[in-house]
Parts: sequence; C-alpha cells; structure tokens
Amino acid sequence: MSRLQTITGIDIGTYHVKVVISTTGEDGGYPKVIGTGTAESRGLRHGYITNVREVAKSVRAALDQAEQRAETKVKRAFVSVGGVGLGSFTSTSSIIVSRADSEITALDLQKLNDQCRKDLPSSVTVNRKILHEVPLSYKIDSKPVLGNPEGMKASKLEVKTLFITCLERHLNDLIATIEEAGVRVQDVMAAPVAAGLVTLSKTQKIAGCILANIGAETVSIAVFENNMPISLEVFPIGSTDITNDIALGLKVPLEEAEQVKIGAITGGSYPRKKLEEIIDARLSDIFELIDAHLKKISRSGLLPAGIIITGGGAGLGTIEDLARASLRLPSRVGSIHWQERTTAKTSDKTAGVAEKSSNERTRDKQTYRDATWAVAYGLCIFGASAEGGDTVGGSGTRAAGTALKSFTSWIRQFLP
Repeated sequence: MSRLQTITGIDIGTYHVKVVISTTGEDGGYPKVIGTGTAESRGLRHGYITNVREVAKSVRAALDQAEQRAETKVKRAFVSVGGVGLGSFTSTSSIIVSRADSEITALDLQKLNDQCRKDLPSSVTVNRKILHEVPLSYKIDSKPVLGNPEGMKASKLEVKTLFITCLERHLNDLIATIEEAGVRVQDVMAAPVAAGLVTLSKTQKIAGCILANIGAETVSIAVFENNMPISLEVFPIGSTDITNDIALGLKVPLEEAEQVKIGAITGGSYPRKKLEEIIDARLSDIFELIDAHLKKISRSGLLPAGIIITGGGAGLGTIEDLARASLRLPSRVGSIHWQERTTAKTSDKTAGVAEKSSNERTRDKQTYRDATWAVAYGLCIFGASAEGGDTVGGSGTRAAGTALKSFTSWIRQFLP
C-alpha cells in the first residue's frame, strides 16, 4: 500500500477564495476530499491582485476553515492562475534533424521546443510568463504525423505549440500572497485547464468542446479538441455586471439586486419579464464575446460536445438555452465528481454537499451540480499526478513547470 499524501488546491477568485484539501496514495484514482474552506475575496479586481495583504487574509481564512475540517495543517499547495492577465498564443517552428541517419531523438524534440520559444514574438513574451506549453501537432518532412515522432526518420521536424501565458507581475503577486498566508507554492496552473480536469470527460475533450467559467468579474474559456487545450481566453466581464444591470433596471440597491439575481428574493414585487430581459441581454453579450473568439480560431459552431458552463454565473435559470441559441452548440451546466472521505462524526455541509454520517470511514463518489469548486479540486488532481509521477483518473496531467520549476513532463499528456 502506497503512502498517503496530502494535496491542497487553492483557487483565488474575485468573489471567493476556495481551498480543497485531499489525500491520495491508498488505491490510486481520484484524490479523496478531507476538507474544504471558503472565504470572501478582498483585494482583487478582475481576477488580479491589487492588495497582497488583504488577499492573504482571505486565503488564510479559507485555509483555517479547511484545516479544521481536515484536521491537518497545510504547508504547501497548488495554486490556480486566472484573471484578465491570462491568455494563449499558438506558434509554429521547425528544425533540421541532427542525426546522420535522420532518426528523431528526444534531444531533437527538446531542441524543437527551445526553438519554438525563441520564435515567439516579443509582444507575447514581454512582461509575461509561460505557464504551459502544449504541442498540438507534429509534421515530419511537411507531412502530418500522429503521435510522438520520436524514433521516426525525417530531415525536417515541425511542431505547432500552444503557449498559455500570464502577466509576470500577476504571477509574482500571487506567489507572494500565498507565502504571506504561510503556505509554500508547489506549482501553479491556469484555472480553466484545472477546471477541465474535473468537469470534462475524455470523450468531450476528444470530440471538441468549450469550457466557460463565468466568474464575478471575468469569464474564462478553454477550448479543447483531440483531448488537448487548443485555445484559452479571459474576458473582463462577469456575473457582477448582471447584478449592476439589475440594480439599474429595477432601481434597487446592489445587495438586493444580487439576491434577485440568484433567486433568493421571489414574488410579484419585480416584473419577471423585465428581469429576464436584463439577464438575457448581459448573457448575450458574454456569449457574443465567446463566439467571436471561436470564429477567430475557426471553431464557431464546430464543437460537437458543445459548451460546458461553470462558475458562479452558471446558476442563472435560462443560461443553457441562451448559450445553445447564441453559439449554435449543445450546452449544459457543468458538474464535478469527487471522492469524499467521511468519518463517524457528522460532517458539515460544504458547497452543497449533502450531510452524511457513517459508523465507519467510507469513501463515496458524489456528483455536485455546483461546479464552482472545479478549479480547486482540479488542482488536487494536478497535484496528485505531479507528486505521484503517473496519471490520475485517466487525465494524464503532470506538473506544468512555472516560475518555481522548469520541466516539461506535463506536456506528454497532450502529445497527439
């Protein structure tokens, strides 16, 4: 029996900080959740940190809650990177195979990867840090090749690579914030990619789909095809804009508008038709931005698995129908699957998890409609693979290599 390891994922959103503490190592598979914590975010704007100390307090509050439930102390964690500073760029490069017999070696692949980085335009690299490199496709002697070309023979080797980047200042502030909260950052991962680990099936990612996370002040999207991310984008718009529109349209305070939006206030005091028009108008703006991006990458209306919606804004009643009509794609609200470890004592309700009790320790896979925890739990899966050195739950995810460490084993899961 392998040794149990504790893995923590921290998702710092504009509205909430979420922490998931999990264990892995007993029998493989998905990590088991042993504690969760959440706290209101302070000191952020559009997903980037404006006040390190305030955000650190929010992180510490969420950690304290999770540590109490998990009955363990968190010393290190995997952290998500989101916000308007996140983006992606696709680049194509080529090299001449070095060996006299024309056999492609691991050294050639490393050389090609280095050349691809060198060929990036300065507009992509200035003030930015590369989080992930995903080889989308290879060509040998100008002919497409399926899978890893290592061992094949050719004179010329080409690769098309997706680079996921973020503003270096934002990344440095994020690391400083986590350390201010008393936790060491093991590695970082782009939030949309982390969410995809638990909200998307392999079938969906192979067929082609888009994962859209509607947060408080940002909407982040990741497009998947052939089981790999092919594009990523973040828009400076979110569910807070819907709250503001309701406040203006119905002439009510912001606090009341938020309650109306989430359905906490019902009745005949607000015209239902006008409320739906206000919400639909802003959601239409969001889906227009998403469709414009899909047109840019030539995927508009061409993703068979459709759009999967997560985040705090995913709970709005008409969002699935509106997404289906706007994008001409199948749509659904995402759900996550996690394994939760419970003990003989009754556990607290967390993120809509049903209260359970048992006479002995059990492990039980559950499904949750609320996918706002997808990023934090996805980080645990990412961490389990990074620490264990092998795939988890078929995801194949490995450590990405960031400001903290530089290695490329993570990209192996994306080899076509």
